[in-house]
Amino acid sequence: QEQLAEAGGGSVQVGGSLRLSCAASGYIYSRYCMNWFRQAPGQGREAVARIDNEGTADYSDSVKGRFTISLDHATNTLYLQMSSLKPEDTAMYYCAADPCSFGRAGLVLGLYNFWGQGTQVTVSS
Repeated sequence: QEQLAEAGGGSVQVGGSLRLSCAASGYIYSRYCMNWFRQAPGQGREAVARIDNEGTADYSDSVKGRFTISLDHATNTLYLQMSSLKPEDTAMYYCAADPCSFGRAGLVLGLYNFWGQGTQVTVSS
């Protein structure tokens, strides 16, 4: 059974930065396209960023220019660098794998095969 393990969440003030990480077995990153999505209390799931097997990254409009998704193949770690954080970025963040079947529409479709337990990000003013 595939497993993803997120880390790096925490509490930060408005304008601050955090880097989330997601550890997984190496074959996962070669077989799937990887995503970060978030969910705030009482809210639905929101896609944040996606990176495909060729390293092409896509972002939601709400985080574009502030967040960067990257994949370190040497350590089999997916990252989400978050800067200029806002209170509305407060949520549980999850890394997730999709089958790369939908091209760049994969970000919006959010059809994940599996995801991790999440890491909490809280941004306070």
